[in-house]
Amino acid sequence: MIVVTGATGNIGGPLVRALADAGEQVVAVSRTAAEVPDGVTHATADLTDATTLAPVLAGADALFLLLADPRLDPALLADTAVRAGVRRIVLLSSQGAGTRSESPSHGWFLAAEKAVLDTPAAVTVLRPGGFASNAYQWAASVRADRTVAAPYGDVSLPVVDPDDIAAVAATVLRSDDHAGRTYVLTGPAPISPRQQAAALGAALGEPVGFSELSRADARAAMLAFMPGPIADTTLDVLGHPSAEERQVSPDVEALLRRAPGSFAGWAARNADAFR
Repeated sequence: MIVVTGATGNIGGPLVRALADAGEQVVAVSRTAAEVPDGVTHATADLTDATTLAPVLAGADALFLLLADPRLDPALLADTAVRAGVRRIVLLSSQGAGTRSESPSHGWFLAAEKAVLDTPAAVTVLRPGGFASNAYQWAASVRADRTVAAPYGDVSLPVVDPDDIAAVAATVLRSDDHAGRTYVLTGPAPISPRQQAAALGAALGEPVGFSELSRADARAAMLAFMPGPIADTTLDVLGHPSAEERQVSPDVEALLRRAPGSFAGWAARNADAFR
């Protein structure tokens, strides 16, 4: 049995479906009630309280652990899983755990990795770069006036399709061959915000304009939903990425035996959100 936390998110959702389609027994975990595919069991748990996770893990062999909240205790959650008999843990981290480990936002991911790796379980760490689905932040402006506004319009990064992250997770959750490995997950080619706007336009069948924001204006907008240090690190990545952050990783293709999905492909599949 495989337990998937964050099962209603843009990675957890396709991961649950992929595992179910592969014939796995799956328990989809979220904080609140949710619809799940036929044959999948749903369970509620709040990862800020590890005691709510323990009953869900009874009989599980593997766990997909999504740690997106700094309030979580990775060591306690991993220990809870091991005590329940989980042999294999796949941890969703961030590329920034390796490239921005000195920052307040991404240093936490590195500490979380170390805490989970320091257990008897067979642990695999996934470090995705920026998500193609971050483009949803532009949906309202694209719907309203066919415009994208973003900073650093011509700085390119190889954003990854969340469906590819889910597909990789489904692969490694079902095998002991990936224990102790860390995989960096990216898309097939760097793409800039201006180019992403053009790809959205192509998916919609009409032009989408691009307006470049200053760093100050972009930071002010970010502060509405994230702390200042996280906004600053995010802007540093977007505007001044390291060589590693610009690089296309071979890991998605090696694990899935196909090229990673492009941003254009993601935009075409999700065009209805921008209409």
